[in-house]
Formats: sequence, C-alpha cells, structure tokens
Amino acid sequence: MARPKMLKLPEVLEEIEMSRAAFYRMRARGDAPKLIKLPNGQIRCRRGDLDAWWAEHEIAA
Repeated sequence: MARPKMLKLPEVLEEIEMSRAAFYRMRARGDAPKLIKLPNGQIRCRRGDLDAWWAEHEIAA
C-alpha cells in the first residue's frame, strides 16, 4: 500500500498563495486545511486533505 503524499508547510503556502502569518490566522479560526504534526515537530499536510479543502472552499463561478 502506497503512503499518501505529504506536503511540507511551505509547499502548502505556495499552492494556496498565502503568507505563513495569514495561514496561521486562518488556522486559528478553524478554516485551514488539516495539518499533521510529526513526532519530530515538523508540520505536514496530506495531499488528499488539501484537495478536499480546495473543493470545500471553491466558489462557483
């Protein structure tokens, strides 16, 4: 079974075109994609979680 693709926080920030400070404000409000804190303290986001977040926050044109 293949492991899910894990993105580093800078990769997530680049994709959603947001600063780290703005992202953490959004996270404090509970509106950010789901993140995982690894035992070594690093932050990751599963590709599937980010894609689900994008789908949830899409605005119909």
